[in-house]
Amino acid sequence: MNTRVAEATRQRVIKAAREMGYSPNPYARALRTNRSYTLALLSDEIATTPYAGRLILGAQEAASQLGYVLLIMTTGGDVRAEEREIDTVWRYQVDGVLYAGTSHRILTVPPSLSGKPVFVVNSESTDEQHASIYPDEHQGGLLATRELTDAGHRLIGLVNTAERIPARRGRFAGYRAALSEAEIAYDPRLVVQGRKSFARDGYEAALKVLGQANRPTALFCFNDRMAMGGYRAAHEMGLNIPRDLSIVGFDNQEIVADALSPPLTTVALPYYEMGAIAVQRLVTALDSNDSGLQGTHTAFPNSLVSRESVRRV
Repeated sequence: MNTRVAEATRQRVIKAAREMGYSPNPYARALRTNRSYTLALLSDEIATTPYAGRLILGAQEAASQLGYVLLIMTTGGDVRAEEREIDTVWRYQVDGVLYAGTSHRILTVPPSLSGKPVFVVNSESTDEQHASIYPDEHQGGLLATRELTDAGHRLIGLVNTAERIPARRGRFAGYRAALSEAEIAYDPRLVVQGRKSFARDGYEAALKVLGQANRPTALFCFNDRMAMGGYRAAHEMGLNIPRDLSIVGFDNQEIVADALSPPLTTVALPYYEMGAIAVQRLVTALDSNDSGLQGTHTAFPNSLVSRESVRRV
């Protein structure tokens, strides 16, 4: 017997159900498909990081569109708390997990998640068994520096961090690529590293690079907090931004970038896109029974947010 329903009949049933206010029962669907239609976003501190809220928003909206519920779990970096949350993943029969880092770094997925489809978000996985999506740091550094070369600057300093993280290496490589593209010789004297990536580190590094005899007319700062330190250093030296010094940051932390005077031109990390894409690929893997997601590692491009801290020379 042919059990397929004609499309016209299916549409009439859907129309009638909508008119009657009927909505599908998720519990019945779960019993029919042997799925919970629940995903978990498990992270150390990303749920409490203001500028990463867009990652959660992207994941939530994509999950909702695909008929899934997203659980947000934050561990605060505590290993025991993480294991408790992973136990919850198993008890609630969560279908798949987004394992997210607060910042772009190399992550190892806990062995206790073995057997669940896992997608690493905003970081890179050490295990080829798990897919990952993370910002394209090289492209971001290229984008930021190109904004300055396109404005006519030839002496461009880099205020970087000394932390051993992928962003430091990638953004530095992008900086050098943009200089080469503009036929500007690389000058190591114009690159200064702060110990970490906070405003004070940016301030101290900016003082060093701006204190040189042939000081740069522009700075690319590793992130917006270091750019804030660069603003302080410039003001203390009597330099006007952007008349005497142009500055580009990274991260688009709006609470920082919009509050600076003048507002900071910066590179926006693709948090929303990474969250949404990770959910979409995770659900695709679930639909195809591909729990491994091997080999799908994506460096996702960033975007430039132009404000008022860059002047054409």
